[in-house]
Amino acid sequence: MKDADTVMLQGHMDMVAVKEGDCDIDMETEGLRPAVTGDGEWIYAKGTSLGGDDGIAIAYALAILADDTLRHPALEAVFTVDEEIGLLGAAALDTSDLKSRILLNMDSEDDGIFLTSCAGGATFTAYAPAPREEKSGVIYELEIGGLQGGHSGAQIHLGRANANLIFGRFLAQVGETVDFSVGNFSGGEKDNAIPNRCRAVLVASAGNAAKLEEAAADFSAVVRAEYAVTEPDFFLTLTRQEETSAAVLSGRAAETLTALLEHLPSGVLRMMPDFPDMVQTSLNLGILRLGEKEFSMTFSVRSASATEKEWVLKRMRDLTEMVGGRWELSGDYPTWEYRQDSTIRQVMAETYEELTGQAPILTGIHAGVECGLILEKMPGIDCISYGPQMRDIHTARERLNIASVKKNYELTTRVLEKLR
Repeated sequence: MKDADTVMLQGHMDMVAVKEGDCDIDMETEGLRPAVTGDGEWIYAKGTSLGGDDGIAIAYALAILADDTLRHPALEAVFTVDEEIGLLGAAALDTSDLKSRILLNMDSEDDGIFLTSCAGGATFTAYAPAPREEKSGVIYELEIGGLQGGHSGAQIHLGRANANLIFGRFLAQVGETVDFSVGNFSGGEKDNAIPNRCRAVLVASAGNAAKLEEAAADFSAVVRAEYAVTEPDFFLTLTRQEETSAAVLSGRAAETLTALLEHLPSGVLRMMPDFPDMVQTSLNLGILRLGEKEFSMTFSVRSASATEKEWVLKRMRDLTEMVGGRWELSGDYPTWEYRQDSTIRQVMAETYEELTGQAPILTGIHAGVECGLILEKMPGIDCISYGPQMRDIHTARERLNIASVKKNYELTTRVLEKLR
């Protein structure tokens, strides 16, 4: 099939590394512990995320390249890095030696739902000074957890709680009635994963200790009631340690931290007017950290509207500068716009229906897809994004449906044979 258009098989090789609190795997140096569910239908990793998003795309491509019996056009296999932290690999990709006119991006996690467009986005990080002072008193460890987390593009609209935002709310509301100081804190792992845990050190005077414990319990009850449906396993614990001294944020720094957590936009800002079930613009405060001289907040910003995205980023820049902070923008990626005359979309849809007896759903997504960046570098390339069924990606509950993996591999090979 040498006369056919060259086809790109594309996926990313990085994963969101998440593990359960009691898991002893070092995900920087050790392999995962894959297993199959008792019903034989799903593969997962014990105690950690699986990385099926997007390891399965690479597995598909390698299997196709290794099979000399398949009929297909010329192929280019493109494996990118750093997709999960802002599509950075695709942004840095040199496409000058690539000849593909069709792109199969195998990075969707819903079987039978083909992506034909995506939102643009960027990673925004706000920094503010974090001077410390020594404060004596009762030391507490605050832990917020038990949250579902999830992908900030695919699941931002499901009403799940953000552990970093709950921490900010704790500082603002409990701080109104009880005097305490904030020491070290951290929450979240990736800007595009809804954080399911946040921890902090608090210091209160002996006279305020009981008030703080009571206020924390009341606050926990309020949040638990508000999120009873979407976060049934939510917990907030305040564990008393010892009475000593610790380094805490100065008063001004603590006020700045609280103000930014309280007032920087986050969550769903607008749904799409033409498609009320789809998110148009959203933000996710994915990472909260205290460094030596500054604290930082990292957001994943997404929008199907380029102008609306720029307006949100301006609001964030202005507020950060207003409180004496600085900001950085990275991983800015374009929108992948719907193409009316897509050959690959038609062939994929027809082949899926032949294979399953059902028509696929063709839709866009409120998340970053590498198609947009590759299309920007290779104008005119005909793109589609699809993949086998996954559940709870970017969490330790992630799993991949085995039958769906087989079905979508067969779909891919049949489509390749048709692209004459």
